[in-house]
Amino acid sequence: MEPDEYRKMAAVEDGMWYYRALHAHVHRELARALGHRPAQVLDAGCGSGGLIRRLSRTEPSWQWTGVDVSPLACVLARERGAADIREASVTALPFPDASFNAVVSADVLYHVEDDGAALREFARVLRPGGRVVINVPAHRWLWSYHDVATHAKRRYVRGEIRAKMAAAGFRVARVTHWNTLPLPLVIVRRKLMAAPVGGSDVRPYPAVVETGFGAAMALERAWLESLGTIPLGSSILAVGQVE
Repeated sequence: MEPDEYRKMAAVEDGMWYYRALHAHVHRELARALGHRPAQVLDAGCGSGGLIRRLSRTEPSWQWTGVDVSPLACVLARERGAADIREASVTALPFPDASFNAVVSADVLYHVEDDGAALREFARVLRPGGRVVINVPAHRWLWSYHDVATHAKRRYVRGEIRAKMAAAGFRVARVTHWNTLPLPLVIVRRKLMAAPVGGSDVRPYPAVVETGFGAAMALERAWLESLGTIPLGSSILAVGQVE
């Protein structure tokens, strides 16, 4: 991504509705697999470190490592108090086989030219029974200025991410959409209106907007916890396990 996008992320990810919701989904899936016992967790493509920062406080027994290919992202993650941060590509992770109990890749694979290689690396560094939690943007038809600003390579459909995970050696436990209730507004903003000045949609929003989207995300979390999947939304959450 452009350097400014990392700086924008660092400025808002502690409070912006999207990151709060994303991190809550990741936490739920990791907690189901790891419980609250000590575990080694890798954030593969950690950006400015917001996920590690939040979940380190929530689950102090989990030991986090982060990698990112961007030197600036690594600097920002370290400055913001994230854990052990390494500068590396997710397609060539600098760790031995079977190093981690879990791997998280949140909004990373869509930047990677060879996402299959990244998935194989996630499987390689996981211990037997280890869990991977992946988030990617959905729907090719939703391609917009936001994807251009973040240097995206692709957007996904559920069957595609499921097939790529299976090809990398994962038993896929769940693939679901989320970010569903905001989807009509996302379509209007990204497909019908002029692109904003300043790149992506990562930015501070007025308190009333944050409150509204936060309530929508709470409803979606309740739906996922009770029914398991959502059939439509602008994001895809996938969970897999190595045997």
